[in-house]
Amino acid sequence: MPNIKSVKKDVVRSRQRHLRNQSYKSRMKTMVKKARAAIMEHQVDESLIRATESTIDKLAQKGIIHRNAAARRKARLMKLVNKERQAQATQA
Repeated sequence: MPNIKSVKKDVVRSRQRHLRNQSYKSRMKTMVKKARAAIMEHQVDESLIRATESTIDKLAQKGIIHRNAAARRKARLMKLVNKERQAQATQA
């Protein structure tokens, strides 16, 4: 543990931010998993996809994840969505 008062405060704030960021990342990962599961079950839910994209964007905006990482996650998700939509279009 540091001896300087301001450094002690920094350590506390750092731990708080770490816990908050962990929960945000966990929420994002859960939403992505739910969206991917829905896509794999051939049920593309627009509201779920939009909510997932919105969450990813918010995390990037807050600096919790890098903006390129956010773009990559969204691109991979949309790639699956578009693939599923195309498969549904060919069946109909």
